[in-house]
Amino acid sequence: MAIMSSREEDMSLDVLPEACIANVLSFTCPRDACRLSMVCSLFKAAEESDFVWERFLPRDYQSIISKSDASSMLLASASSKKHLYLMLCEKPLIIEGGKKVYFLSTFFLFFYQLVWMCG
Repeated sequence: MAIMSSREEDMSLDVLPEACIANVLSFTCPRDACRLSMVCSLFKAAEESDFVWERFLPRDYQSIISKSDASSMLLASASSKKHLYLMLCEKPLIIEGGKKVYFLSTFFLFFYQLVWMCG
């Protein structure tokens, strides 16, 4: 184990509050936040925070989810904002009686709206 000088200890990321790290991670994308969570336990804890994942969800996600027949089940089964984000990536959310479907892209981090045209 290497011994650090007091100057090196002052420059360590461990001296930053978890909320500060979470704030920085919230300006990245989900993929980068997950990658950075492997740096150290402080980054992992910050990446898991609802604050970070709330920023990755669309601003109106609650309104969109409320339009779905599965809204209560979806919100009840999501243990965190990260879990909710991943659920919306895995399975599109059908709303307005099947006229629209919303989903999150894990690749581009864009929120897509597809409109099904009914003849």
